[in-house]
Amino acid sequence: MILISHRGNIDGPNLEKENDPEYILNALTLGFNVEIDVWYRHDRFYLGHDYPKYEINEDFLENDKLWCHAKDINSLFRMLFNKKINCFWHQTDDFTITSKGFIWTYPNKELTSNSICVLPEKNNKTINDLMNCYGVCSDFLLGYKN
Repeated sequence: MILISHRGNIDGPNLEKENDPEYILNALTLGFNVEIDVWYRHDRFYLGHDYPKYEINEDFLENDKLWCHAKDINSLFRMLFNKKINCFWHQTDDFTITSKGFIWTYPNKELTSNSICVLPEKNNKTINDLMNCYGVCSDFLLGYKN
């Protein structure tokens, strides 16, 4: 099972640092995958949850350990041109398929061996509940790693 840091968080939410490229790189250096929020505006990519905050180069997104959450249709459309980017779009749908064929699964929905369980802490999932899924995306990865 892979462990995916939610916006760079590994030991609880940190709203000030989420999606900051340095924060993301820190989580990657610690061996985690990372889910990031991606915007595409005026021919440039940005990271940020509620709005485009941190400008980045496209090659930053070409990392097998990044899971790029497109924040709107234009961002998804643009990322899909680059086959090196693992991207998806969702809001409150039960499931969505990433560009690499994984099932990004909303909290408290059924899991498969190809599912990413998103924020299991929101529905009190235990590690035993998660053993058969492909990965977990959480703000609290240190607890899962141990």
